[in-house]
Amino acid sequence: QLQLVESGGGLVQPGGSLRLSCTASRFTLGTYAIGWFRQAPGREREGVSCHSWNGGTTRYADSVKGRFTISRDNAKNTVYLQMNSLRPEDTAVYYCAAERLLSICRLSPMNEYDYWGQGTQVTVSS
Repeated sequence: QLQLVESGGGLVQPGGSLRLSCTASRFTLGTYAIGWFRQAPGREREGVSCHSWNGGTTRYADSVKGRFTISRDNAKNTVYLQMNSLRPEDTAVYYCAAERLLSICRLSPMNEYDYWGQGTQVTVSS
């Protein structure tokens, strides 16, 4: 079974940075679009960023533009989400998701993505 594993979450002060990783096992991420999503307590899951499999599309939610950067390292079979200037409202469980050969990625609908990780907690607090 295809698996995605997120890591890199934790507790950080406002203004700080974290880099989340999403590593695939049993498949090669190079032919998959990757999306990052997050869900805060009591709120619906929302799209944060996505990157198409061929690099043709990269998208960011308005709330994270200029602060978050998505990137991939196909040699390591890993996609990253660099998060800078973190705010308390960025606190959430962050999930990565994958969909094969998606050349135009979108942040919704989320059911475009067939494979999901288990999530990693990000808490921004002083």
